[in-house]
Amino acid sequence: MSRRFNEAIPKLLLAIQDDPSYPQPYRWLAACYAHMGRLDEAREIVVRLRAITPLVVENAMRLRNPAHREFYLSGLRLAAGEEE
Repeated sequence: MSRRFNEAIPKLLLAIQDDPSYPQPYRWLAACYAHMGRLDEAREIVVRLRAITPLVVENAMRLRNPAHREFYLSGLRLAAGEEE
């Protein structure tokens, strides 16, 4: 939520490498790439995510701050091609 995408990306890639079947890091990574304007990479991650689960955009209600939740979900929707 602090928009330190360049710091988050390597950690998310490591999380995916550690457990490729866990969908959450894919969602965060796709949202990061989308917010950075790296839509091709974001959409590639969404393709990988869809191989794990049909649920790409979750409700994210665990994020209590509505602004944080919307920021995350807006990136995820953009990565999934649901908004431009």
